[in-house]
Amino acid sequence: MAVPGDPGSSFAAGVRFFCTAGRGLEPFLMREVRARLAATQVEYISGKVFFTTCSDLNMLKKLKSAERLFLLIKKQFPLTVSSRSKGKIFNEMQKLVNDDPESWLNTISIWKNLLQIDAKKEKLSQRNANPLKRKVEENDTIVAKKLKAEQIQEIQENRECLLKKQIEKETLEQGDFITEREKFQAQSQKNVAKAVDTHDQNTLTFRVSCRCSGAVAQTCTAQEVGRIIGIGLMKRFGWKADLRTPNVEIFIHLNDVYSVVGIPVLRVPLASRAYIKTAGLRSTIAWAMASLAEIKTGAFVLDPMCGLGTILLEAAKEWPDVYYVGADINDSQLQGASDNLKAAGLKDKIELLKVSVIELPLPSESVNTIISDIPFGKKFKLGKDIKSILQEMERVLHVGGTIVLLLSEDHDRCLKGCEDRSLPLTSKGSHTEKPGLEKCLTPKENAGPSETVSSSFEASDQECFDRMPPFGSLVPVERHKVSLGRTGAFIYKYKKSHSWAL
Repeated sequence: MAVPGDPGSSFAAGVRFFCTAGRGLEPFLMREVRARLAATQVEYISGKVFFTTCSDLNMLKKLKSAERLFLLIKKQFPLTVSSRSKGKIFNEMQKLVNDDPESWLNTISIWKNLLQIDAKKEKLSQRNANPLKRKVEENDTIVAKKLKAEQIQEIQENRECLLKKQIEKETLEQGDFITEREKFQAQSQKNVAKAVDTHDQNTLTFRVSCRCSGAVAQTCTAQEVGRIIGIGLMKRFGWKADLRTPNVEIFIHLNDVYSVVGIPVLRVPLASRAYIKTAGLRSTIAWAMASLAEIKTGAFVLDPMCGLGTILLEAAKEWPDVYYVGADINDSQLQGASDNLKAAGLKDKIELLKVSVIELPLPSESVNTIISDIPFGKKFKLGKDIKSILQEMERVLHVGGTIVLLLSEDHDRCLKGCEDRSLPLTSKGSHTEKPGLEKCLTPKENAGPSETVSSSFEASDQECFDRMPPFGSLVPVERHKVSLGRTGAFIYKYKKSHSWAL
């Protein structure tokens, strides 16, 4: 690894990160880090994706399918907890700090450099952010040269007032909206940047956050793990514990499969979108669906059950040169969607209609892409079955067009005629990895290719998908099982193979 304090060598060689992801979204995140960050050494374990990249923090912030972003300190096989003695287990935990102290110091140096570089770019960006202000200043300079000396003082006095009014007017016209989350994120980053400027390694303050499961959790509590690691850091590096306002947070996840230690790069999760005023569908799921839809410039993209408009917002932010239409039958949902569009500055990009999904006022074969979250029947009732909805979508979709749907497990069983209710929550991943294989943990970064383990559950899931017949002219292309927290769901992708017929 690079020498601490040398940002040039660190970033040139690439920095090791990992992101947390919702279960089932790991393949989407793997594909995204490769495409967006030109990442290498990409691998995943359940809920986490590891990668190496030379990208700066501004690029890392653009990740859409990740929950949180971390700098990786170390990743290794699980702790040995066969012994009944807590003292021996605690000694194993302290080895996470003592066995390779250089990795801690290197990662802290990279963390500081990341934030310092980002803070400098943010200052420069703010300085150049308002072209209107620059224009007024330039005009004032030109006019001042031509005017008499006694007029200059009067202009200078009126200048700030005029500038303020012009900026307020311009801001109002553009419909700029800054949410509380944006303010919080900006302030948090300023606080961290200030901290790394004013603290050296010996006066760094920290807090340890732990997640434990499996045998470790049966032996020790997360609080005990945090205390043991904290004591180790104070003894080894002279850092000070601060549970309220630490300079840096240390994240530790221990289970029966792996031990991972990292540093959160940002205080606010990547999944918390500043441009979404009222959250509906999880933003990472919405982006993943849009990424499957093969959206092209100039296309007509429809969400016929748009709700609060999250899918369309995510799509329009990523693929702006497209005609988007959102439809819903519920007034409160449309109002929420309208508020979200205004907050995101996308009022002129997305049109909203109050219509039924089974009576779309659109010509046959007029839509290029359909993306929609089909209600699960808990908060909003469908009123019609899933097959009636698909028939109307099939009618308005172009031949060769794409449909991407988020379906409940009940919808999934209805469509594929598979009554197996015991399918586990696993990532499909067939579009980035070999079918039926899941990337496993490599204890050392230079230890060679990751091992792979077969998943009979994924094979069973693939078998059910292979048996799924087309729905009319809609041919199933991909199927991914994802987690929505306490419930599971499926992302389906269909392609229309031929013209719709009555």
